[in-house]
Amino acid sequence: MSPTDPSFEQSLDRAAALLRGARRVLAITGAGISADSGLPTYRGVGGLYEDAATEDGLPIEEALSGSMFRRRPEICWKYIHQLERNCRGARHNAAHDALAALQQGFAQFTVLTQNIDGFHVDAGSADVIEIHGNLRELYCVQCGASRGVPDFSAVENLPPRCGRCGGIERPRVVLFDEMLPEAALRRLQDVLEQGVDAVLSIGTTSVFPYIAAPVLMARRHGAPSIEINPGRSEVSELVDLRLRARAIDVLPALAARLSP
Repeated sequence: MSPTDPSFEQSLDRAAALLRGARRVLAITGAGISADSGLPTYRGVGGLYEDAATEDGLPIEEALSGSMFRRRPEICWKYIHQLERNCRGARHNAAHDALAALQQGFAQFTVLTQNIDGFHVDAGSADVIEIHGNLRELYCVQCGASRGVPDFSAVENLPPRCGRCGGIERPRVVLFDEMLPEAALRRLQDVLEQGVDAVLSIGTTSVFPYIAAPVLMARRHGAPSIEINPGRSEVSELVDLRLRARAIDVLPALAARLSP
């Protein structure tokens, strides 16, 4: 669906109508919303690694796994560092900005993101659940000391060491074969238990059950759901409205329609 297509404007009008009157909205975002920031949308932690196999001959799912970090932290960090370098210099785009603007019109507007780039917080979204973590926060696996970093340009000796105890640091992200963070899961559960009046699914394939579940819940309870994605996903047949377009084309126009 192109922004020049007459049906695009009609779909935007319908999306705005579905959201009007809602008090509590949950927006679920995946790698697609950051594609127009120049970030890739394919494999790896946060969808930020291109090749199936690494130069060490390992599947990326093994190289970027929690078990590899425990066994060979220098190998895991090598690819974490490459992953971050792919993101370096990128920043939030108009889609992130529009999502932050949308929060002004609702009593509660929660963003549940699979992305680890931190762009929703940078753009000003106030209630963000980073279900896979944030690449720019490092913590020591030994003493727990944490620090924020703008990027990894100053991280040269891999793996980096804690300035307090000398333990190994790692980014606060969910590696392959690791559990999701309990605090993020509790927050998501709280949001769902309070109830949501509308769900947006933006730029995600929704292959993970915890990403698709809110759409299924909305359908069961008669709450409207909207998908913004140029491709098909696991929830495409379940939503009330599907906009087959990029988030950067849809969200600013939708925010403009819903602005006071």
